Amino acid sequence: MQSTFQLEKKANGTKRLRGQPSTIILFLLPAAILFLTFVIFPIIQGAYISLYKWNGLGPLENFVGFDNFATMFEHEPFHQALIHNLVIIVLSIGLQLPIALGLALLVGRKLPGRTFFRTLFFLPYVISEAISAILWSFIFNPRFAASEIINAVLDTILPFFDPGPWLGDPQKVLSAIFIVLTWKYFGLHMILYIAGLQGIPTEIEEAASIDGANQWQTLRFVTIPMLSRTIYTTIYLSVLGSLQQFDLVWLMTEGGPVGASEVLTTYMYRHGFVSFKLGYGAGVAVVLFSICLVFSLIYQYLFMREDYAGAVE
Repeated sequence: MQSTFQLEKKANGTKRLRGQPSTIILFLLPAAILFLTFVIFPIIQGAYISLYKWNGLGPLENFVGFDNFATMFEHEPFHQALIHNLVIIVLSIGLQLPIALGLALLVGRKLPGRTFFRTLFFLPYVISEAISAILWSFIFNPRFAASEIINAVLDTILPFFDPGPWLGDPQKVLSAIFIVLTWKYFGLHMILYIAGLQGIPTEIEEAASIDGANQWQTLRFVTIPMLSRTIYTTIYLSVLGSLQQFDLVWLMTEGGPVGASEVLTTYMYRHGFVSFKLGYGAGVAVVLFSICLVFSLIYQYLFMREDYAGAVE
């Protein structure tokens, strides 16, 4: 419970803020102007353009209402792009994040040379997506030795593996994209998990060990629950990042072959800018924004409302 002094201090601070509305507005105004200019206005403009059939040249004249959305929802490549995004999301949550958590537990506290390993694992995140895409395009190129080595190793481990081209095979290209995404981004999640682990007092884990819990039980019933907020955050970032991924996919495959690696962002770019159908592309952007917004609101409601309630008490 809060002490009387803390309650009086909070009440006095609240009164001072309420007595200075002009100061509050003055400090909020620059951020509000930037937010309205670069976030809210483009969203409204994109929604408006999506109601027109427009090639990006000349004024908006050919009003089509919701025809762009009707065409989109009936277009099979759009369905495939949405499915590919969902596959990447499921793989990211089911494979990428557990790998990052496992490495964080390994290099977070007691491993000798852990600073070196933290830097090594985080380094791919620092590399730009364009450079990463070019680098892995060479690695997956069947004319280079790296691709032959990867195929030989997997052929030895997996008896039914077909050692064919990665980026040219519709059955493998999405797996290749996910490998690159995992290589690049799991270091970020690992650092977040390490930060969360450092916030857990070691005394609690030691107390669980004294009470008879083994290492696995301590991890399952003490460490993981206390790391839940960080896990929720990484899931949130992973889902939104998977939905908005564009650079790596476009530079490596351009959504091919035959649309096997098409995602919503590449679909939007192809049918919007490349095909000069900016009205249709704006409609795809509106759908993508709506998906991200709905997910964010659900996430805020399920996992953040307790934090917000504690902040206003």
